[in-house]
Amino acid sequence: MNILDIAFYVFIATVGIQVFYYGLIFNSLNRYKAAKPNQKNIAVSVIICAKNEAKNLKTFLPLIMAQEYPDFEVVLINDNSKDSTLRVLESFKEQHNNIKIVNVKPIEKFWGNKKYALTLGIKAATHNFLLFTDADCKPLSKYWIQEMSSHFTNDKTIVLGYGAYKKIKGSFINKLIRYETFLTAIQYLSYASLGQPYMAVGRNLAYRKEQFFEANGFMQHMHIKSGDDDLFVNQTANASNTTICISKNSFTESIPKKTLKEWTLQKRRHISTANHYKLKHKILLATFYSSQLLFWLLAIVLMITMFQWKIVLCLIVLRFIIQLTNLFLASKKLDEKDLPLLSPFLELFLIGFQFFIFIKNMISKPDYWK
Repeated sequence: MNILDIAFYVFIATVGIQVFYYGLIFNSLNRYKAAKPNQKNIAVSVIICAKNEAKNLKTFLPLIMAQEYPDFEVVLINDNSKDSTLRVLESFKEQHNNIKIVNVKPIEKFWGNKKYALTLGIKAATHNFLLFTDADCKPLSKYWIQEMSSHFTNDKTIVLGYGAYKKIKGSFINKLIRYETFLTAIQYLSYASLGQPYMAVGRNLAYRKEQFFEANGFMQHMHIKSGDDDLFVNQTANASNTTICISKNSFTESIPKKTLKEWTLQKRRHISTANHYKLKHKILLATFYSSQLLFWLLAIVLMITMFQWKIVLCLIVLRFIIQLTNLFLASKKLDEKDLPLLSPFLELFLIGFQFFIFIKNMISKPDYWK
């Protein structure tokens, strides 16, 4: 058996793995049918941690305050900002009686640690039901709080939502960022729907305050600067206590990075947290990424050498049909309909980018949140 024979059989196995992920695991999001929740109008604390976000707060905070919901407060955390963030927060507080400000001063032990600032904000929250978003993020409807909070039940204490990025016309970097966000959401929402929640995004996440303290807050991973959202969910979420919310009125939208350099810094921080996931989740994620990488490498090699090219071509087509079908279905649910057609090109760039980040993080570790 020569090296091309081995590559051919590995390619067959790789396509099988890809079909398993796209056709079964990720398709669970497309099959997901949430029971229509009863509107409970429970009291909710919206928590926003801001560091040097004066401009974004002026733009997006009015959309939070305009939410149609009978009982909510907004806890605004100023995490040692150097700009006019605190003055902006105070001006909003003068206009609204349901705003609470937490002004965080740095201490040596938790210097530059967002988790410390968030912990103080969570402690200051009046209500047991907490809804998190970012200062550069806006709800896409005035029913965001209503939709997310309606999924809380006696058993479901964690609600995972979708946080999209704003579309920038004519920008390839924007397409790449949005595709990566879209694919990541398909993964964490699909796994959660199958009873295997492993992460969330802090742009749109809800959980009970008592859940936070029962887990001893962020203490298990306080030494890791990133991961206030995904590491907390990875630590505490399970099939019994977690649900997802994918109604379009529940979505949020953030301002994306505009340059590859800025996005690289952001993704280095995010990807570094995956090393601290539970072993089973690391295996599932690593297997998917490895199968993506092998699919492209082996497909190119086998087609260039024309080795068993008819079978190889059929397998390539099969994989893309299953992938694109499920991406199209998911794009309708997550309102990202412009992304699937470009997915083969975006996927290839993304695989290379993620490999670069992996190598970069092995050399040096990102140690700040902003």
